[in-house]
Amino acid sequence: MKKKMRIAAALLTPVIAAAALSSCGDSGSAENKDGTITLTNVSYDPTRELYAAYNKAFAKHYKEKTGKDITITQSHGGSGKQALEVANGLEADVVTLALEYDVKEVQKAGLIEDGWISEFPNDSAPYTSTIVFLVRKGNPKNIHDWDDLIRDDIGIITPNPKTSGGARWNYLAAWAYAEKLYNNDEAQVKEFIKKLFGNVLVLDSGARGATTTFVENGQGDVLLAWENEAYLSLKDAPDDYEIISPSISILAQPSVAIVDEVVDDRGSREAAEEYLNYLYSDEAQRIEGDNYYRPTNPDILKEYSGVFDLDMVLVTINDFGGWDEAFAKHFADGGVFDQIYEDN
Repeated sequence: MKKKMRIAAALLTPVIAAAALSSCGDSGSAENKDGTITLTNVSYDPTRELYAAYNKAFAKHYKEKTGKDITITQSHGGSGKQALEVANGLEADVVTLALEYDVKEVQKAGLIEDGWISEFPNDSAPYTSTIVFLVRKGNPKNIHDWDDLIRDDIGIITPNPKTSGGARWNYLAAWAYAEKLYNNDEAQVKEFIKKLFGNVLVLDSGARGATTTFVENGQGDVLLAWENEAYLSLKDAPDDYEIISPSISILAQPSVAIVDEVVDDRGSREAAEEYLNYLYSDEAQRIEGDNYYRPTNPDILKEYSGVFDLDMVLVTINDFGGWDEAFAKHFADGGVFDQIYEDN
């Protein structure tokens, strides 16, 4: 009997963490009576450690530049869910989400102005990542590439593509491999993806939940993971895991944007612009690299050549016609993923 996928329950309340010593002020004006500026960054699951470090560095930079203290409040969760929360009223000065499509969902709600993707360098993606496999130490199931994941003896952990941006990158990376394997025969590609998801044991709502399922709960033989998530697990328990780089993966470009309606209402645009701009500074690029995201500054990326496999073959979202086309085909209600899920 085929294994059935189980969707893990998602927390309904975003995880909020203060990133400075003082607490965030009341909703409304960005500047408190004591002159402290407040910002809220709604982000996705695996960026907790990155923004904990970055927010401290940015607060120091902002104080030196403006003479003002700033407090950043973080919210984390599955990227698609986070975008929906913001669209439905969760206040955010900036969003730093897993993919362009999720920012577009906030834009469609009328909160972000057109042209946001050109507001910051590299299509408003200050860092990148890719998808790798995290396996148990010694790789007991001998997993080396995507075709190993459709074997009957493999249990896979991946988040749910309906709620997680990382899971969509996982899915598309697997699809790209299958397209090459089957010479773009879509019927065979779909069957490959169906078999892969037939081996999925748990569909958590976000990437961090999937990591918890694999690492803390001990489920599955392989975790399809953001590269940075895999390295964090390896850092925490080097004797328990190892990372496998598949022959083909995807260039994951997490997107950042100012939530125009909120910053104009709160008077926080100047601070929000500086917050996202500083992600491209040399200091921030190294913080991103230290947290296992790939810096977009090519010279700084070279400093991490001993960490990242820079020879991986990476397809891009443009190979799928862009995010609008990819989402409509694969992840919209009734799309290919729903068809596969219903059949498993």
